[in-house]
Amino acid sequence: MYPESLVAPMRQELSGAGFEELKTPEQVDLFLSQPGTALLVFNSVCGCAAGTARPGVRKAIVESGIKPSQLGTVFAGVDKEAVAKAREYTLPYPPSSPSIALFKNGELVHFVERHHIEGRSADMIAQHLKMVFEEACV
Repeated sequence: MYPESLVAPMRQELSGAGFEELKTPEQVDLFLSQPGTALLVFNSVCGCAAGTARPGVRKAIVESGIKPSQLGTVFAGVDKEAVAKAREYTLPYPPSSPSIALFKNGELVHFVERHHIEGRSADMIAQHLKMVFEEACV
């Protein structure tokens, strides 16, 4: 488990952009039980989370005219029970951090795995997410 002093700035990158921090399994269940679309980011301390995933997600939210109705995040390696619960909703995909999941009325409709984040720029991730929002968030 990572110390909170280390992860606090990483949490802030998303919570400061309007993402709800989900720290318990109950919060995850409640978040994903709401009607509409929900973007859930599996945050991580790794370099690809810092360099491309979090900046790409933030950019997509700022630039997209169509957005998910809810924004949430769980932190891998920190909020272990919440992450485990969130990963139940992303089956059959294997655990992947960072990763980005889009749900519509509680059903997974799009999943961006770590290997789709690594080696891509924040701009590429943002462009991809904006296209996904335009398809799924209407």
